Amino acid sequence: MFHGRPAAIFIADAPALDFLNSVATPVDVEIDWIEDGEGFLKWLEQAQLVPLDALKALRAQARPEEFDHVAAQARSLREWFRKFVRSQKGRPLFAKDLQKLDSLNRLIERDERFSQIEARHGHAYDANALELRIIRRWRSPESLLLPIGEALAKFVCEEDFSNVKACEGPACTLMFADHTRGRVRRWCSMAICGNRAKQAAHRQRLKPRH
Repeated sequence: MFHGRPAAIFIADAPALDFLNSVATPVDVEIDWIEDGEGFLKWLEQAQLVPLDALKALRAQARPEEFDHVAAQARSLREWFRKFVRSQKGRPLFAKDLQKLDSLNRLIERDERFSQIEARHGHAYDANALELRIIRRWRSPESLLLPIGEALAKFVCEEDFSNVKACEGPACTLMFADHTRGRVRRWCSMAICGNRAKQAAHRQRLKPRH
Protein backbone atom coordinates (compact mmCIF):
# COMPACT_ATOMS: atom_id res chain seq x y z
CA MET A 1 0.00 0.00 0.00
CA PHE A 2 1.20 3.54 -0.77
CA HIS A 3 -0.45 6.54 0.88
CA GLY A 4 -3.48 4.32 1.51
CA ARG A 5 -3.61 3.36 -2.18
CA PRO A 6 -3.50 -0.23 -3.42
CA ALA A 7 -0.62 -1.20 -5.68
CA ALA A 8 -0.83 0.36 -9.13
CA ILE A 9 -2.40 -1.52 -12.03
CA PHE A 10 -0.20 -2.92 -14.80
CA ILE A 11 -2.47 -4.92 -17.10
CA ALA A 12 -2.13 -3.04 -20.40
CA ASP A 13 0.64 -5.13 -22.03
CA ALA A 14 2.20 -1.78 -22.96
CA PRO A 15 4.02 0.64 -20.61
CA ALA A 16 2.49 3.67 -22.34
CA LEU A 17 -1.03 2.45 -21.59
CA ASP A 18 -0.04 1.48 -18.05
CA PHE A 19 0.83 5.16 -17.68
CA LEU A 20 -2.69 6.11 -18.79
CA ASN A 21 -4.02 3.57 -16.31
CA SER A 22 -2.21 5.31 -13.43
CA VAL A 23 -5.60 6.86 -12.72
CA ALA A 24 -8.49 4.43 -12.58
CA THR A 25 -11.58 3.28 -10.71
CA PRO A 26 -10.79 -0.36 -9.86
CA VAL A 27 -13.77 -0.65 -7.52
CA ASP A 28 -16.01 2.34 -6.77
CA VAL A 29 -13.68 5.26 -6.05
CA GLU A 30 -11.23 6.83 -8.50
CA ILE A 31 -7.57 6.42 -7.53
CA ASP A 32 -4.80 8.56 -8.99
CA TRP A 33 -1.45 6.92 -8.27
CA ILE A 34 0.45 10.04 -9.32
CA GLU A 35 -1.69 12.66 -7.58
CA ASP A 36 1.38 13.96 -5.74
CA GLY A 37 5.15 13.74 -5.87
CA GLU A 38 5.48 10.81 -3.49
CA GLY A 39 2.86 8.86 -5.38
CA PHE A 40 4.64 9.61 -8.64
CA LEU A 41 7.94 8.28 -7.28
CA LYS A 42 6.26 5.12 -6.02
CA TRP A 43 4.50 4.59 -9.35
CA LEU A 44 7.79 4.97 -11.26
CA GLU A 45 9.33 2.42 -8.92
CA GLN A 46 6.50 -0.06 -9.48
CA ALA A 47 6.60 0.53 -13.23
CA GLN A 48 10.37 -0.07 -13.20
CA LEU A 49 10.91 2.92 -15.47
CA VAL A 50 13.63 4.51 -13.32
CA PRO A 51 16.53 2.72 -11.58
CA LEU A 52 16.20 2.58 -7.81
CA ASP A 53 19.57 4.25 -7.29
CA ALA A 54 18.47 7.19 -9.47
CA LEU A 55 15.26 7.59 -7.48
CA LYS A 56 17.24 7.47 -4.24
CA ALA A 57 19.72 10.09 -5.47
CA LEU A 58 16.97 12.45 -6.63
CA ARG A 59 15.10 12.08 -3.34
CA ALA A 60 18.24 13.16 -1.52
CA GLN A 61 18.84 16.26 -3.62
CA ALA A 62 15.34 17.63 -4.31
CA ARG A 63 12.55 19.00 -2.13
CA PRO A 64 9.13 17.31 -1.90
CA GLU A 65 7.42 20.26 -3.61
CA GLU A 66 9.70 19.79 -6.64
CA PHE A 67 8.37 16.25 -7.04
CA ASP A 68 4.81 17.55 -6.60
CA HIS A 69 5.47 19.94 -9.49
CA VAL A 70 6.79 17.15 -11.72
CA ALA A 71 3.83 14.95 -10.78
CA ALA A 72 1.51 17.72 -12.02
CA GLN A 73 3.44 17.78 -15.31
CA ALA A 74 3.10 14.00 -15.54
CA ARG A 75 -0.66 14.23 -15.06
CA SER A 76 -0.89 16.83 -17.83
CA LEU A 77 1.18 14.61 -20.12
CA ARG A 78 -1.03 11.66 -19.24
CA GLU A 79 -4.27 13.41 -20.11
CA TRP A 80 -2.83 14.84 -23.33
CA PHE A 81 -1.73 11.36 -24.40
CA ARG A 82 -5.08 9.87 -23.35
CA LYS A 83 -6.90 12.21 -25.75
CA PHE A 84 -4.50 11.24 -28.52
CA VAL A 85 -4.89 7.50 -27.91
CA ARG A 86 -8.67 7.65 -27.66
CA SER A 87 -8.91 9.60 -30.90
CA GLN A 88 -6.59 7.22 -32.77
CA LYS A 89 -7.36 3.79 -31.29
CA GLY A 90 -8.82 1.16 -33.56
CA ARG A 91 -6.85 2.17 -36.65
CA PRO A 92 -3.18 2.35 -37.70
CA LEU A 93 -1.27 5.61 -37.43
CA PHE A 94 -0.17 7.40 -40.60
CA ALA A 95 2.49 9.99 -41.39
CA LYS A 96 -0.10 12.76 -41.21
CA ASP A 97 -0.60 11.95 -37.50
CA LEU A 98 2.93 13.12 -36.73
CA GLN A 99 1.79 16.73 -36.43
CA LYS A 100 -0.26 15.77 -33.38
CA LEU A 101 2.88 14.60 -31.55
CA ASP A 102 4.88 17.83 -31.45
CA SER A 103 4.67 18.15 -27.68
CA LEU A 104 5.93 14.59 -27.22
CA ASN A 105 8.88 15.25 -29.52
CA ARG A 106 9.70 18.38 -27.52
CA LEU A 107 9.80 16.31 -24.34
CA ILE A 108 12.03 13.51 -25.59
CA GLU A 109 14.48 15.88 -27.26
CA ARG A 110 15.47 16.99 -23.74
CA ASP A 111 16.78 13.52 -22.95
CA GLU A 112 20.40 13.11 -21.90
CA ARG A 113 21.59 9.62 -22.66
CA PHE A 114 25.00 8.26 -23.55
CA SER A 115 26.72 4.94 -24.16
CA GLN A 116 29.27 3.48 -21.78
CA ILE A 117 31.35 0.30 -21.76
CA GLU A 118 30.77 -1.70 -18.57
CA ALA A 119 31.55 -5.12 -17.20
CA ARG A 120 28.78 -7.61 -17.89
CA HIS A 121 27.27 -8.66 -14.60
CA GLY A 122 28.34 -12.17 -13.62
CA HIS A 123 30.79 -12.52 -16.53
CA ALA A 124 33.94 -10.98 -15.07
CA TYR A 125 36.22 -13.75 -16.32
CA ASP A 126 34.42 -14.65 -19.55
CA ALA A 127 35.61 -13.74 -23.02
CA ASN A 128 32.48 -11.58 -23.46
CA ALA A 129 32.86 -9.76 -20.13
CA LEU A 130 32.23 -6.27 -21.55
CA GLU A 131 29.06 -4.73 -22.92
CA LEU A 132 27.86 -1.35 -24.19
CA ARG A 133 25.05 0.10 -22.11
CA ILE A 134 22.80 3.11 -22.59
CA ILE A 135 22.79 5.35 -19.51
CA ARG A 136 20.58 8.33 -18.74
CA ARG A 137 21.66 11.34 -16.68
CA TRP A 138 19.19 12.16 -13.92
CA ARG A 139 19.99 15.82 -13.30
CA SER A 140 16.69 16.98 -11.75
CA PRO A 141 13.18 15.77 -10.87
CA GLU A 142 12.05 16.85 -14.37
CA SER A 143 14.25 14.10 -15.82
CA LEU A 144 11.78 11.59 -14.40
CA LEU A 145 9.44 12.50 -17.26
CA LEU A 146 11.96 11.34 -19.86
CA PRO A 147 11.53 7.55 -19.54
CA ILE A 148 7.78 8.08 -19.73
CA GLY A 149 8.21 10.16 -22.89
CA GLU A 150 10.38 7.42 -24.34
CA ALA A 151 7.74 4.79 -23.54
CA LEU A 152 5.05 6.88 -25.21
CA ALA A 153 7.23 7.47 -28.28
CA LYS A 154 8.05 3.77 -28.63
CA PHE A 155 4.39 2.92 -28.29
CA VAL A 156 3.42 5.36 -31.03
CA CYS A 157 6.08 4.02 -33.38
CA GLU A 158 5.89 0.29 -32.62
CA GLU A 159 2.31 -0.51 -31.64
CA ASP A 160 -0.49 -1.11 -34.13
CA PHE A 161 -3.20 1.21 -32.84
CA SER A 162 -5.75 -1.23 -34.26
CA ASN A 163 -4.91 -3.33 -31.18
CA VAL A 164 -5.59 -0.54 -28.68
CA LYS A 165 -8.83 -1.09 -26.82
CA ALA A 166 -10.77 0.28 -23.88
CA CYS A 167 -12.13 -2.22 -21.37
CA GLU A 168 -15.79 -3.03 -22.01
CA GLY A 169 -16.64 -2.76 -18.32
CA PRO A 170 -19.42 -0.12 -18.06
CA ALA A 171 -17.62 1.96 -15.43
CA CYS A 172 -14.04 0.98 -16.28
CA THR A 173 -11.58 3.49 -17.72
CA LEU A 174 -8.64 1.12 -18.24
CA MET A 175 -7.06 0.64 -21.65
CA PHE A 176 -4.86 -2.10 -23.05
CA ALA A 177 -3.12 -3.39 -26.15
CA ASP A 178 -4.85 -6.57 -27.33
CA HIS A 179 -2.09 -9.00 -28.32
CA THR A 180 -4.22 -12.13 -27.92
CA ARG A 181 -4.65 -14.57 -30.78
CA GLY A 182 -7.61 -13.38 -32.80
CA ARG A 183 -7.61 -10.09 -30.88
CA VAL A 184 -10.49 -11.28 -28.69
CA ARG A 185 -9.58 -9.57 -25.41
CA ARG A 186 -12.48 -7.53 -24.03
CA TRP A 187 -11.63 -6.81 -20.42
CA CYS A 188 -8.87 -5.09 -18.48
CA SER A 189 -8.68 -8.36 -16.56
CA MET A 190 -10.97 -11.30 -15.90
CA ALA A 191 -10.39 -10.80 -12.17
CA ILE A 192 -11.89 -7.32 -12.31
CA CYS A 193 -14.35 -6.53 -15.09
CA GLY A 194 -14.53 -9.97 -16.72
CA ASN A 195 -15.96 -11.61 -13.62
CA ARG A 196 -18.32 -8.68 -13.04
CA ALA A 197 -19.68 -9.13 -16.54
CA LYS A 198 -20.11 -12.88 -16.03
CA GLN A 199 -21.97 -12.32 -12.77
CA ALA A 200 -24.21 -9.68 -14.34
CA ALA A 201 -25.01 -12.01 -17.26
CA HIS A 202 -25.76 -14.84 -14.82
CA ARG A 203 -28.13 -12.65 -12.81
CA GLN A 204 -29.84 -11.59 -16.02
CA ARG A 205 -30.41 -15.23 -17.01
CA LEU A 206 -31.94 -15.97 -13.58
CA LYS A 207 -34.51 -13.21 -13.84
CA PRO A 208 -38.02 -14.57 -14.38
CA ARG A 209 -39.35 -14.10 -17.88
CA HIS A 210 -42.81 -12.49 -18.28
